[in-house]
Amino acid sequence: MPSGSSTPGSDSKRHRVLPVPKTVAGLRTFEPDSSIVSDIIPSPNYGERNKGRQPDMILLHYTGMPDVEGALARLCTAGTEVSAHYVVLEDGRIVQCVPEAKRAWHAGASSWAGEDDINSCSIGIEIINRGHDWGYPEFPLRQIAAVIALCRGIMLRRKVPAHRVLGHSDVAPARKKDPGEKFPWHSLANSGVGHWVTPAPIVRGETLMLGTISDAVLSMQQALARYGYGVPLNGKYDAATMEVVTAFQRHFRPARLDGVADHSTLSTLQALLASLPAEGTTVATK
Repeated sequence: MPSGSSTPGSDSKRHRVLPVPKTVAGLRTFEPDSSIVSDIIPSPNYGERNKGRQPDMILLHYTGMPDVEGALARLCTAGTEVSAHYVVLEDGRIVQCVPEAKRAWHAGASSWAGEDDINSCSIGIEIINRGHDWGYPEFPLRQIAAVIALCRGIMLRRKVPAHRVLGHSDVAPARKKDPGEKFPWHSLANSGVGHWVTPAPIVRGETLMLGTISDAVLSMQQALARYGYGVPLNGKYDAATMEVVTAFQRHFRPARLDGVADHSTLSTLQALLASLPAEGTTVATK
């Protein structure tokens, strides 16, 4: 299959031609892992999974760039040190850039449930969206439908549990915001992708916030760590803890992103923990 060509059965006439980066010329192509992939645009940026680690996590990103041309060029150009297994376009087309068996370079410095080589344990999906720095538009419905279909197939093939479908901000809360508070995690969960509970309502009451030092802060940190977040366990509501709480809100309680652990945030966290499978909780220390 030529680089950047449509896979058999896809109706490429309905869509504009993909901007295939010139840098992919001469790169070896491969067979797609998913039957719903429309195009293969190979990236040279990948390696072997560490110690043969099999992926059991899906990590969702947004591209955070003004256009699809720039995003694909960055992901598929040698020297950028960035790649992903899949890219989901706004019109619902799915491009594969790295075979699932290989280790794509999408997570960067990150951690979850005690693991810090997230690239080796995950499959990375980049979703075309300009992101917070470029206006952060809504995600089109057809794009989300494609993300759901792609994730469902990966979960089935790779036996990925629902609670290990995560966002980049979950595993790198100090650095990343993607896919962001507009990403419809609830819609994914309704289709069996990802872990979700209805967020507890925001009400007035006592809160934990930056500067607080207490046993209640330590208890919250321990609960976040049981879910998987890399958070200090020191009883101090420090900057690192606030970053993790904000990341948690961005994913699970997006109505207010303030890094303050109010009743809604804490209750939503406890409901998530209570609905995890028994083997789904891991204390991650930092």
